[in-house]
This record gives sequence, C-alpha cells and structure tokens, in this order.
Amino acid sequence: MNQTLDKFKEHLKKMRQYEQAVCLLNWDLQTMAPKKGVESKLETLGFFSTESFKLSTSEEYGAMLQELSRPELFAQLDEGMQLTVKRGLRDYQRFQRVPQDFYTDYVTTSARSEKMWEEAKRAGDFSLFSPWLDKMISMTRQYVGYMEPEKDAYEVLLDMYEEGMDSATIDRIFDEMKEGLLPLLSKIAAAGMPDLSALEGHYDIDAQKKVQNMLLSYIGFDFDGGAVAESEHPFTMGICHGDIRTTNHYLEDAPLSAIFSAIHEGGHAIFEQNIDPVFVNTAAEQVNLMGLHESQSRFFENILGRNPNFWKPVYGQLGELLPQFQTVPFDVFCRAINDVRPSFIRTEADEVTYCLHIILRYEMEKAIFRDHAATDTLPELWNDKMEELLGIRPANDAEGILQDMHWSDGSFGYFPSYLLGSIYGGMFLNQIEKELGSLDPILAEGRVKEITAWLNKKIHRYGSLYNSRQAVQRVCGCEISAAPLLSYFNKKYGEIYGF
Repeated sequence: MNQTLDKFKEHLKKMRQYEQAVCLLNWDLQTMAPKKGVESKLETLGFFSTESFKLSTSEEYGAMLQELSRPELFAQLDEGMQLTVKRGLRDYQRFQRVPQDFYTDYVTTSARSEKMWEEAKRAGDFSLFSPWLDKMISMTRQYVGYMEPEKDAYEVLLDMYEEGMDSATIDRIFDEMKEGLLPLLSKIAAAGMPDLSALEGHYDIDAQKKVQNMLLSYIGFDFDGGAVAESEHPFTMGICHGDIRTTNHYLEDAPLSAIFSAIHEGGHAIFEQNIDPVFVNTAAEQVNLMGLHESQSRFFENILGRNPNFWKPVYGQLGELLPQFQTVPFDVFCRAINDVRPSFIRTEADEVTYCLHIILRYEMEKAIFRDHAATDTLPELWNDKMEELLGIRPANDAEGILQDMHWSDGSFGYFPSYLLGSIYGGMFLNQIEKELGSLDPILAEGRVKEITAWLNKKIHRYGSLYNSRQAVQRVCGCEISAAPLLSYFNKKYGEIYGF
C-alpha cells in the first residue's frame, strides 16, 4: 500500500508540474506574449500538453489507479486522495480512448482558434472566425465522442464543467428563471430609467488599475499568493498552490466595467487561494466545478459589490483614485451600479438581464450540439434569440456572437455554469443571513472580510471535494432552486424602482 501510494503521489506531482507549465504558457499567450513569438509558444504548449496527456494515460498510472481502487486499499486513503483516485480512474478511462495525435492537434488548434477569435472580434467580422469555430465544434464533438462514445455529446460537456449536472435539471431551473425574470423586467422598464450622464467622461486606465488593486485587497485577495495582468477578456487562472492569477480589461469611457470585473475575478481567485493546503496535489485542489466557482465570483460581484452598503466605507477612496467620482453623488453611483436595462455585452450586463444572456448561450449550445445548426447560420440565430429574450438586436458581430472567447477554445458547456453560479449564490445569501444576520450592516461597517471568512470556512477550504449539488446541500441543507435568487431580485429591485 505505502509503496504504491508513494509512487502514485510522485506520478501526480510530475503530472501537476507539466500542467503548471501549460498554465504558464496559456497565461503568457493571453496576456503579454508578442505576436511574433506566438507560433513558437504554441508548439511548446503542444509539447507539454502531450507529455501531460501521456502521463495521464500511461499503463503505469492506470495500474496504480486500479490498485488503489481496491476496496481494502481505497478505504485507507484520506478523502482528498480518495477523490483523486476516483476521478483519476474516470478520466484515465476517458483519455485512454483519445488518440494522442488527436489530443495534441486539439490543444494547438484551440490555442490558434483563440488568437483568430481575438482578431475577428477586433475587426467585428465573424467570417474571419467562422472556419475556426466550425473546426472547434467538430473537434470538440469528436473529443467527447472518444471519451464517452455511448453518451450524448452535450451531456458530457455539461458534466465536464459541472460534475453531476444534466440538461434536464438545467432546463427546469432555467425555465423557472425565465418565468420569474420576464415579468420583473417589464416592471423595471415601466418604472423608467435613471439619468446616468454624471458618469460620462474619460477615466485614466492606470488609475483604474489602482482601483482594482484597492478593491481586491478590500475583499480579501492575497497579493502574496496572486498576481494581476491585462487581457482581452478577464479571467482567473490557478498556476499552482500559492500562485493564483487574475486579469482585467479596461475601457477609458466605462470604468464600471473594470471595477466589477475586478470584484468578479477576485471572487474566483479568493476561492482558489483559500483551498486547504491538505488538498495540494489532489483532485480537490483543482476546482473544475465551474458552477460552484461562478457562485463565488458572482456573489462577490453582485450580491456584495452591487449592494450600496459595500461602497459606503470605500467610496471616498474611489474618488481619490478616480477624481471624476468626486463629482458623482453617492446615490447616483448606487443607481448606476444597479441600473437594469437590456444591453449587448454579457460581461457588462446588470445582474438581472445577465441571466437571460446565459439562457441565450445555453439555447445556442443546444442548437449547435443537438440540432446541428450550421456554423454560418449562428450569428443570425444569436441575433434572433437576443431580440426574443432582451428586445434588442446587435448591429455587428462584435456586440453579438463574437463577444465571448469561450467557444474559441472549445469550452462548450461552460456558459450554463454562470447562471447556475448565480442561483447557488442566491441560496448561499439566504444561509449567510440566517447565520450572520443581514449583510447590510456588515458591509456598511466595512466588515466584508467577515463574509469572505464565512465563505472560506463553508465552501472555499474544500476545493472540489464536493460537487456543486453536494456543496449546496451541505451548506444550505436543501436542493438547488432558483426561488432564493428570484426573491432577492424582486425585493432588491422593487425597493430601487419603487414597485
């Protein structure tokens, strides 16, 4: 037992080292790698990804997994290692079915596709990206077909990003959200839109970066265990224990975009920074439960960050770093951050209409993988669905189908996790207020880190030891429901808009 386990741990460590190299290369490609060096980095990325893949599909690794899976040995493992063996055996069986050459091609193609998406987005021209998207759809379908040949491709993709989740459950919950959201949006629209002209102006990007760092510190991000950079699309990446990195994108005429991206990505990063060190080099350390992950980012961004009380202790600091806010009355700022109106860009949407942005993408993914919608028809389908759900129609592809990076690297099935995360967040809010009392005085007194500590204790420390269903059950004592989130929306916006 001990000899096998020691050997297994060494193998895991080696796998993690290769994965770390892959993460660093991806980080560099998405942040600061010069254009002329991209091709060389892609080759190196392909090499390390292939080596990591070899380790995860080697006969030696499989034999150790089989040995440690024996009931008498499995029972002696700690819970982190039990999860590692369980998921490792599942993934081993999946990856064994994937040809090595195909995997290398898939990784390098997805990286090239991502770079072409960036170019197409800047140009606002879907035709530049269409062949690459078509290729990624085809290769992703092939990839999951190798892994789970007997299962529906989209069900496999959903499970990859949110283990234990299925389309039937998502359909039920998202239908519940649609039913509750559309009447709410009608009431908000009838109440009239606030005048937000006081926020118009030019906002220095270096100053915006200082605001970001202030906010990250305020909510509990550890700069000794993380780093911040700039990218086309904000994201968070865990390189290894003690190195969790986040990025942002800045707009000179829209400071709220970077402000709330900072809080959002900070939520992701804080989650990973606070995983119990006992889970290092186990499956629990790698949080691939994206709904649970998004529950934390969206909780920080919306439930905390859009609460006016969150800003009372730091609004003065915001004005010092961005002087334009010195002339913006606090109540105007609070209306601005809680302004609800249909808009084109998901990452800049308010917390209510954002839900419909995700439902749109979920329906698009089902059209791609279930209905086999042709790639060249997707922009029009996207625009039709946006008009149906939000009442607006994109004028170009950049504010339509090209706005997100996810499909460029094959991350189909990821989008639903954002709305699932919001739904989990509504449930966590209920439980926090049961245990700590109303959030309002806690935030108004600048004690936001008490809420962060609660999340650390109840959720973050466990990493992915429990899947999202299990985590919600453990923390809240009930099954997943959209009702708490809808209740939060109706109460909050009823008060703001006076209905």
